[in-house]
Amino acid sequence: MTDIPAADAPPADTPTTEPTLLSLEAQRVLLHMPVDIRSVSLVVLAALASLFVLHWAKAVFIPVMFSVLASYALSPVVNWLEHKRVPRWLSAAVLLIAILGTIGLTAYSLKDQATQLIESLPTAAQKFRQSMKNRTNNEDSTLETVQKAATQIEQAAQESAAKSSTPRGAMRVVVEQSRFNVADYLWTGTLGLITVIGQTTVVIFLTYFLMLSGDTFRRKLLKLAGPSLGSKKITLQALHEIAEQIQRYLQVQVLLSLLVGVLTWIALAAMGMNNAAVWGIAAAILNLIPYVGALVTAGATALVAFLQFGSLNMAMAVGGASLVIHTVVGNLLTPWLTSRTSRMSPVAVFVGLLAWGWLWGVWGLLLGIPILMMVKAICDRVDDLKPVGEFLGS
Repeated sequence: MTDIPAADAPPADTPTTEPTLLSLEAQRVLLHMPVDIRSVSLVVLAALASLFVLHWAKAVFIPVMFSVLASYALSPVVNWLEHKRVPRWLSAAVLLIAILGTIGLTAYSLKDQATQLIESLPTAAQKFRQSMKNRTNNEDSTLETVQKAATQIEQAAQESAAKSSTPRGAMRVVVEQSRFNVADYLWTGTLGLITVIGQTTVVIFLTYFLMLSGDTFRRKLLKLAGPSLGSKKITLQALHEIAEQIQRYLQVQVLLSLLVGVLTWIALAAMGMNNAAVWGIAAAILNLIPYVGALVTAGATALVAFLQFGSLNMAMAVGGASLVIHTVVGNLLTPWLTSRTSRMSPVAVFVGLLAWGWLWGVWGLLLGIPILMMVKAICDRVDDLKPVGEFLGS
């Protein structure tokens, strides 16, 4: 046997400067999380299927959700009247008739003003065109000159291209787009109005039947929760929390709508607008529709201001004031108060409104927050769904 030379072996007392592979593995911290690919795939497929069903059957889900929301809002009044020994069927019917009568009288009182507004649209269009023409003549800026030059160059290029591409002796065919036809839009709007009337009728009758049933469905859900007392208790707590949160949400919406109506009335009256109180009522009603209601109110008030004052600056000022009021109340106060009353994150409320608005349009904007409240109340009491409730919570 031959000994290994001492020069070839590292000295025993010499420290190693580079860390070995074993030391690196020892220092590395690993987080082991079990991930079941099959379960994740099933969850994704179930979520996509749910979105498809919600969008496909929205003609059924939207009236049902509106009826549930209306029954939660009106049931306390019916319960109080029943406690005063008024029959439940009579109190529910009288309450619905009173609400529908109030809405009908309000619409009838605004009928003349709406007719005048529609009849003045041609005059408004003529005034707007004349105002824009005067402004263009008075403000012939450098940008407008450049735009005119660019338009002329584009027209010259199109004419030269048409001459070069059209062979001699051939006929040139020009396809013109169809003009704006009011009758087609009126027909489409009439069909949409018939659909809305049909869905409104369904909502009215379904709301009446839900108020008439009282606690029947609650008792059925308690029976379906299971034989154990703990399951029944958790189900009852979830139902109570859903009812309380929806009622608080509706109270907040009514309060904020009244605030928008009063501020709009004061602002328009200070600017000298006619019928400022009527526009305050309209702004309060349209405030119940997030985002869309603000745009409708701003556009309508700007149009009426242009008809009254005949000035684009005044119309922009009136429309801007209305839009500022809706923006401040809708984007600052509404998410904050909603998150306080429902104990939900303002980010979750905003993202939820975007998601439900994409799914159901305007109706999704109206129903998005109550649906999120129901989902959170259920997720907080189901062990497997508690992460979802924690994500939605504030």
